[in-house]
Amino acid sequence: MDSRASPNHHSLHSGSSPPAIAKGPATMMGSYHTRSTRSLSALADDFDPRERRFIPRSSSLCSFLTENASQSLQGNGNGTITPTGAFDPFVTASGPLSAAGAVGPVSANPYSHDTAAALGGAAFFTNQTGFQQPRNVHDLFLPNDFREELQKKAAATLQTLPRFRLTNEKAIRSVQAWKRVCSGSVVTVHDAFTSRSFQDSSLIFVTDYHPLSKTLAEQHLGTGNRFPNRHGTHITEQVLWGYMTQIANGLKAIHSNGLAARVLESSKVLLTGRNRIRINACAILDVVQFDNQRTVADLQRQDLVNFGQMIVTLGANSPNVMHNPGKAMEHFTRAYSPQMKNSVFWLLNSLQKDQERNIDIFITGISSQLMSTFDSALHLDDQLTSDLSRELENGRLVRLVTKLNFVNERPEYEHDRQWSENGERYFLKIFRDYVWHQVDAQGDPVVDLGHVLTCLNKLDAGTDEKITLISRDEQSCFIVSYKEIKKALESSFQALMKPTRRMH
Repeated sequence: MDSRASPNHHSLHSGSSPPAIAKGPATMMGSYHTRSTRSLSALADDFDPRERRFIPRSSSLCSFLTENASQSLQGNGNGTITPTGAFDPFVTASGPLSAAGAVGPVSANPYSHDTAAALGGAAFFTNQTGFQQPRNVHDLFLPNDFREELQKKAAATLQTLPRFRLTNEKAIRSVQAWKRVCSGSVVTVHDAFTSRSFQDSSLIFVTDYHPLSKTLAEQHLGTGNRFPNRHGTHITEQVLWGYMTQIANGLKAIHSNGLAARVLESSKVLLTGRNRIRINACAILDVVQFDNQRTVADLQRQDLVNFGQMIVTLGANSPNVMHNPGKAMEHFTRAYSPQMKNSVFWLLNSLQKDQERNIDIFITGISSQLMSTFDSALHLDDQLTSDLSRELENGRLVRLVTKLNFVNERPEYEHDRQWSENGERYFLKIFRDYVWHQVDAQGDPVVDLGHVLTCLNKLDAGTDEKITLISRDEQSCFIVSYKEIKKALESSFQALMKPTRRMH
C-alpha cells in the first residue's frame, strides 16, 4: 500500500499479539525516534509496515454503529394484554370492559418506556441468563424521550391569587399544617404569603412545579383552554382504579394530618405522567375560607363525596353528568364492574350517618387494587434502576475527557509555549488522535463510539494492555500501556493544579 496515506492511521489491538500499525515505509524503521523525555518501550520486531487498515479486533462494542444503527427507541403505547385473572389498574385493556373476563392479569409495567418489554407478560429484564450485547448506541444511555422529560422538570412555582385581602391574620398560619403533608399523590405546599409586588394585595402560594402536566378534566373531559376541541374517550377500568388508589393515598395523608382537601374535582387533579396523578390546589380554601364553620370531620366526609362524584364524572366522560345522578349511575353500572360500582356508591353516601365512613375504611375495601398499584410501583422502580444503570459510568468518562482537554494542545504554561508538546504530554496528544481521529483505508473518519468508550474505560482503569501510538508526521512511535498513559495524564493534570510561578 502506498506509504503516502494519511498519517492519522492508528491501529487498535488487545492482548499480547503483535499489532498491525500504520507507519511509513520499511526504510524509515531506523529513523523512528521518541520525543518523550524517557524511554517507554522497545518497538515490536514483527510489525507489518504494509498494513494500514484500522482493524477493531477486540472492541466488543464495535458493532454499535454498523448493526441496526437506524433503530429507534421504543415509544410509549398500549399493546395487547391477555385479559385473564387479576389486573393492573394502570394498563389499558384491548377489549371492552363490559365483556366477560375483560379485566384480567397484567404483568406489565404501566410506566415503562419500553412497551415491547412491558406488555404481554414478558419478563421485566429479558434474557437474564446471559449478557446481551447492546444492538444500538442508544442502548448505552437513558432513553431520549425519558431524558428530555426529566430535563423539563423544575423546582417550584408561584400560584398567585390577585386582589385578595386577608381578613384574619390566623388564616395564613393554616398553611403551616399543609407543610407536614408528605405524599406522592399530593402536590407539596411549601409556603404562602401576601405581597403587594403586583400593585395590589395578592395571596401567593408556593408549591411544587410539575411542568407539562394536565388536569384530569383536560385529559378526559375536553375542558380547558389548552384543548378546546378535544373529545374525551372512555376511561378503562384499570386506569380508573389507578386514579382511585392514588387519590385514596393522597386523601389518607391529608386526613391523617387533621386536614381536608376541599377542592377534589377533575379540574384540580393533575396528570403529571403516564397515569400518574396528584391532588393540587390544597390549602387554598383553608386560607380563603378560614372562617368556615364546618368541622374538619364534615369536610373530610365531603371529600369522600366529591371523590365519588369525580370518579362518576370521569367514567361518563361528561363534566355535567352529575346534574342527572340517576342517568349517570346507570351508565356507570353498565360500563364498569360491580366492585367499582359498589366502591363509588359507598363514597357517594359518605354524608349519611347510618355507619362510620372514612378514608381508612375505604382503603380497606379496595385493598386488592392497592396491591396491583404497589406491584406496578415496584416495576417502575426496577425500570428506573435499569435506566440509571446506563448512565452509571458517564461521570467518570466526562472527568477523564475533561482532564485530557485541559492538557492537550495547551497554548502556553509557565511561559513555555511547547509545554503540551514535550515529555509525556506529547504522547497524550497522540493518544487523543488514537481515540478520536482514526481514519480507515479510504481516508474516511472512523466514527466508532464503541472504540472510544473501550479506550476511555481502559484508561480509567489503567490496564497493562499496550497500544501503539504513531505521530501525525509518522516520525514518532510509542508502544505504551494504558497504565503509563493514565500516570502521564494524572501527572500533567496535577502540574496544572500547582500555583503558577510568576515572573517579576
